[in-house]
Amino acid sequence: MPATSKAQQMAAGAALAAKRGEIKVSELKGASKEMYESMSEKQLEEFAETRRKGLPEHKTKH
Repeated sequence: MPATSKAQQMAAGAALAAKRGEIKVSELKGASKEMYESMSEKQLEEFAETRRKGLPEHKTKH
């Protein structure tokens, strides 16, 4: 499942870095911390690898 916004893609990238031990979990906050706790590394990879070109900055609410 690809990310639907640039913010979501960046949060997934930060959470993935923490899962891999590249950054400290204590550095995460907000959406990235929630993603770290609730998603697997594979799920985070799918979100983080989404191309940002053409994505909105933030997801629109419906």
